[in-house]
Amino acid sequence: MIDVARIRNDFPILSRRVNGKPLVYLDNAATTQKPNAVIDALTHYYRNTNANIHRGVHTLAAEAERDYDAARAKVARFINAPQESSVIFTRNTTEAVNLAAYGWAREFLKPGDEIIVTVMEHHSNYVPWQLVMQDTGATLKIVDIADDGTLRLDEYAKLITPRTRLVCVTHASNVLGTVNPVRQMADLAHKVDAKILVDGAQAAPHMPVDVQGLDCDFYAFSAHKMLGPTGIGVLYGKDEVLRTMRPFLAGGDMIREVKRDTSSWNVLPYKYEAGTPNIADTIAFGTAIDYLNGVGMPEVRAHEIEITRYVLDTLSHFRGLTIYGPRDAAARGGTVSFNLDGIHPHDLGTVLDHAGIAIRAGHHCAQPLMRRLGCVATARASFYLYNTREEVDALAEALREAQALFKRTGTPQKTGIS
Repeated sequence: MIDVARIRNDFPILSRRVNGKPLVYLDNAATTQKPNAVIDALTHYYRNTNANIHRGVHTLAAEAERDYDAARAKVARFINAPQESSVIFTRNTTEAVNLAAYGWAREFLKPGDEIIVTVMEHHSNYVPWQLVMQDTGATLKIVDIADDGTLRLDEYAKLITPRTRLVCVTHASNVLGTVNPVRQMADLAHKVDAKILVDGAQAAPHMPVDVQGLDCDFYAFSAHKMLGPTGIGVLYGKDEVLRTMRPFLAGGDMIREVKRDTSSWNVLPYKYEAGTPNIADTIAFGTAIDYLNGVGMPEVRAHEIEITRYVLDTLSHFRGLTIYGPRDAAARGGTVSFNLDGIHPHDLGTVLDHAGIAIRAGHHCAQPLMRRLGCVATARASFYLYNTREEVDALAEALREAQALFKRTGTPQKTGIS
């Protein structure tokens, strides 16, 4: 198991006090905190090598380009991409999904073609396909979940037809924590010559990811959810798929030659990376990957299973508390969504904040899933490699205090969609 106490020393924000209490940061599904090494990488770039890349022959430009390219290589190794050119840098997971929607789906889908999504998708892997459906005449099919929060694979198999062209699925749900059987889904999709796009925003930071083993055609994720900076994300794509797509953005660096009336495109990955890239944050992303590799992704996953098991056991003793998602900690990520009878999640989040505990409250950009669960919002505590059992105990104590507070005041639960 990992040495959590040692790891926590690397994260300066974890020593903060909020409302007079030690910070208990349980909002990692939204964004993670940054270790000193990542913060130092950002400042080092701006202090020592700040220059544009792919443009200059001077020393600073060469050093910046070296470090930027090294980050792409680190990402490729991290997800076991077959070549570095399969790694496209974007702003975030949302832009990565939209790149695939614009460059592939709008180019190749036609009326009557089918896109399959699941009811547990984040809006970023749902709304783009609604727009593609409107623009191309394709139809959208939605896979339901079972009552335990797992995907209905029997229903998924029935929804696939020879007209299916694309399957879009989250690797791990940002609400339920459910880890989906991506390889099994990919095999079924490929039997009908469909592509599969995987939203890895909640998986890549938390478990080993092998895009070749998953046999996915696209895989999207973000740096800020895995100890890196905001503003940098990744779209992995199979080489043969990326070569057929049209560019998403046009401008500098994505071109090979510009003539009066026509242009030709640069090689991969630059074909999809127009303009000055996010150099500093990309370099720091590489440092975040170095940090995670130093800990070991199997060890990160083992720690999260252990602490998630403790969370589920601890919360199961509360009367009036509903937990959403699988009860088996090994079948889910470290994201635990719940509701406490008589307390709206936003009120609960406010009470917990007074205790120094940071959670997320709302629909978590998953309104179709909220409707499926029969609620308008949930409270969500999400865990990472630096969280401890003691923080789980602090959460439990604050929940007891919230129950006592609302029982004394008789404050009614809020209504309306969050």
